[in-house]
Amino acid sequence: MQKLNRITPHLWFNREAKEAAEFYCSLFPNSKVSSITTLHDTPSGDCDVVTFNLSGQSFMGISAGPLFKFNPSVSFFVNFDPSKDTNAQQNLDATWQKLSEGGTALMPLDEYPFSKRFGWIQDKFGVSWQLILTNPGGQERPFIVPSLLFVGSGCGKAEEATDFYISIFENSKRGNIFHYPQGMEPEKEGTVMFTDFKIANQWFSAMDSAREHKFNFNEAISFVVSCDTQDEIDYYWEKLSAVPESEMCGWCKDKYGLVWQVTPSILHQMLSEGTEEQINRVTQSFLNMKKFDIATLTRAFEGEVVNV
Repeated sequence: MQKLNRITPHLWFNREAKEAAEFYCSLFPNSKVSSITTLHDTPSGDCDVVTFNLSGQSFMGISAGPLFKFNPSVSFFVNFDPSKDTNAQQNLDATWQKLSEGGTALMPLDEYPFSKRFGWIQDKFGVSWQLILTNPGGQERPFIVPSLLFVGSGCGKAEEATDFYISIFENSKRGNIFHYPQGMEPEKEGTVMFTDFKIANQWFSAMDSAREHKFNFNEAISFVVSCDTQDEIDYYWEKLSAVPESEMCGWCKDKYGLVWQVTPSILHQMLSEGTEEQINRVTQSFLNMKKFDIATLTRAFEGEVVNV
């Protein structure tokens, strides 16, 4: 069973979670689908839950109906580093070509002031990727890095939000930060052009954008916070949940609109290794919860039908 990172990106598909996971694993080296579990009798019907690993970055996906649509407010940087791979540019171009099939280029693959080779693309499933030829002289970063785009009412809050996340999680720090200078309208001087930061040993990047965007953070991409104890669940839930009406099945939304799932790590084990009956009992138990309760889930797994 794949052990999830403390923080794991979670992708909400209509019905394509397995297909998408297999497609992504075919794109990136050292990648594999780790588990596929079907949850029965949910509000979305039967849902496939897929865990997969792309070049060292854990992911989760679910096929749970057309409730949410992907957008570029959360994307994934893919760092092609010539100091590690002599064929970095060729591999970048090949990956771009595969992602282009049925996809849409948001920024064409080209040379930019910040990189000799960069492109931003939304793939055929709607997930956004930023492929970049990195500077070998720069600070080392993972191959895949989730990226947050603060737009609309959230524009100008990237630095505040990332400071907030750094304060919450262990093993966290700021990496680089660059602010917009004067004269880059509509961008406001002093807002974040780019920053990267590490929380719970997971690198992220973030930026502000004052340009007109018809999207914002939503439940299509959330971040699973894996917790070993009820105290950890209570802590992260208290820190992250700021929109009571968004609380459901461990899901919550923070004050910046980003969506999280505060989840017991044992739940992943239950759903990956349990019998069909155990999985069904646990599923019906957590469907009634807002914040997860480990003791109640454990009793359901062991045979007690619990109504919360």
